[in-house]
Amino acid sequence: MNVDNVRSQMRKGMLEYCILLLLHKEPSYASDIILKLKEAKLIVVEGTLYPLLTRLKNDGLLSYEWVESTQGPPRKYYRLTPPGEDFLNGLDMAWKELTETVNHLKNN
Repeated sequence: MNVDNVRSQMRKGMLEYCILLLLHKEPSYASDIILKLKEAKLIVVEGTLYPLLTRLKNDGLLSYEWVESTQGPPRKYYRLTPPGEDFLNGLDMAWKELTETVNHLKNN
């Protein structure tokens, strides 16, 4: 078994949660989301991000608006919808439970 493969799967599982956490703080466009994820050492490429953003939008968790840019074409800014905020609250609870479980197993 390869640790890198397992690590990759764990990161993929967290990606949706991390994106929602970022958008909870402020509306963002895709390049900003990628930059913030890279800063957090959760490397993501556009080919991974855009389908995920589209799915979250289609699920009603995100909305977007076009905002004029001084540096080129308008940018699509994503934001959480009220159902997205509710979903994020559920993920927060699930994350808390998971970390408590893992910490319990590691420390006992």
